Amino acid sequence: MNITLNQTDSTNAQLKVVLEEADYATQVDQQVKEYSKKAQIKGFRPGKVPAGLVKKMYGKSILVEQINKLLQEQISKYIKDNDVKLLGEPLPEPNQSEIDWDTQKSFEFNYAVGLLPDFNLPLDKSVEGYKVEVDQKTIDEAYENLKRQFGKTTNPETSEQGDFISGELKAVEGEFQSKTLIPTNRVVEGQDKFVGVKEGDVIRFDIRKTFGDDNAALAHVTGLSKEVTADLNGEFEFTVEKISRTEPAELNQELFDKLFGKDEVKSEEELDAKIRETIQENYDREAENLLNRNIIDTLVDNVDVEIPTEFFKRWLQVTNEGRLTAEQIEENFDKYVRELKWSMIKNKVVEQNELKVSNEEVVNSTKEKMLAQFNMPEIPEELVESMNNYANQYLSQDNGRNYIQEYEQLLAEKVLAKLRETMTVAEKTITAEDFRNLSF
Repeated sequence: MNITLNQTDSTNAQLKVVLEEADYATQVDQQVKEYSKKAQIKGFRPGKVPAGLVKKMYGKSILVEQINKLLQEQISKYIKDNDVKLLGEPLPEPNQSEIDWDTQKSFEFNYAVGLLPDFNLPLDKSVEGYKVEVDQKTIDEAYENLKRQFGKTTNPETSEQGDFISGELKAVEGEFQSKTLIPTNRVVEGQDKFVGVKEGDVIRFDIRKTFGDDNAALAHVTGLSKEVTADLNGEFEFTVEKISRTEPAELNQELFDKLFGKDEVKSEEELDAKIRETIQENYDREAENLLNRNIIDTLVDNVDVEIPTEFFKRWLQVTNEGRLTAEQIEENFDKYVRELKWSMIKNKVVEQNELKVSNEEVVNSTKEKMLAQFNMPEIPEELVESMNNYANQYLSQDNGRNYIQEYEQLLAEKVLAKLRETMTVAEKTITAEDFRNLSF
C-alpha cells in the first residue's frame, strides 16, 4: 500500500492511496472463510459450504467491503501518524476512474483534503465582563413575582390596576394583529384606559406613549423582537377578552417550604437573605455566560487563520446531504466559519493546556443534573445505586451520544475557565436593571 499527500496550496491537498492485491487478499480470504461457516445454501450442511462457491456468489461484495474497511483504517492511521490537521475528513474526488471489481487487482483512490494551518491564539485581547449589583428594585420585583406566582388567580368582570388583560391587539393602520396579554402595571401613560374595562370593550391607545421606551414590555405585548419594537409607533386597538387578577400569596411557612424545602427558611429575615443570595447567584451565572460569549466572539473575530473555503462548503453539503442545500450553505456560511474557528481555538487550548475530562467527571455531572431535575440537594443513601444505574443507562443511550455530548460540554467549560484565567477581563460594575437591558 502506498499513501501520499500532495499539498496544492496552504489549505488544500490531494491524498492518493494505491492498493495492491497483497494489501487486501488476506482480509478477503479470511472473510470468505467466515461466510463459509455461516452461509446457509441449499444442498450444503451449515458450515460446509465450499469457499470457492462463497467467493463466486459473494466475492465482489466481500472485496468492496474489505477494501473500504482497509481504506478507512489506513487513512486514519496515516493522518494520525503524520499529525495532519484536517478539516472534517477526506472527500473522494468526483472524477475518479470507474473500477472494474471483477478483474482489477490494484486500485487507486484519490481524495480531496482540507488542511487547517497552525495559528496563534490572540490572548492579548481584553474582553468586557460585568459584576452585577442587585438593587432594592430587583428584590421588590422578585417578591412581587413570588407572591403572584403562588397566589390565587381570579377572573373578575371589571379590571383594576395591576390586573392582566388578555385579548386581541391590532394596528389601526397596517396589518398587524395578534392575541396578547397586557400587564396593566407596565403601562406608563393612560393607565385609566385599562381600569374599569370589561369583556368586549375596545381600548384605543398610542403604543409608544402607553409603554414608553420599555422595549421589553413592547416586545412582550406585541410578540415582536426588541429590534423591531425599538422603532414601533402608532395607534392600536385592543379588544378585551378576559381579565385575570392574582391575590398575592402570604409570606408564611407554607410559602417558605414551597420555595426552599421544609424548614430550610423559617422567617421573613431568612427568606430575604435567601432570595438575595439566589438572585445574586443567578446574575453571577448570567454574567459569566455573557463573559464567555464575549471571549468566544473576541477570539473568533481576531484569530488570523486561513480556511479552505471551497472544500469546507463541499464538506458541509456532503456530510449534511438531504438536510442542507448549497443555497442554505452560502446563506449561513459566515456562521459556519465562526463555528469552525471556535472549534479550532477550543482544540488548541485543550492541546496547549493538556485539558482532559475523566469518566468520573462525566458521570458525576450527569447525576448532578438529574438531582437538579428532581430538586434534590443530594442523593439519599437508599437511591445511590439506582441513580448510578440510571446515569450509566442514560449516558450509553443512542450509541453513547449522550456521553459524548456531556463530555464535550464539560471540556468546553474547562476551555472557557482557562481562557477567563488567561485573558484580561475589563470588569464593569452594573445594576441588575441595566444588566437586564443589555442586548443578549
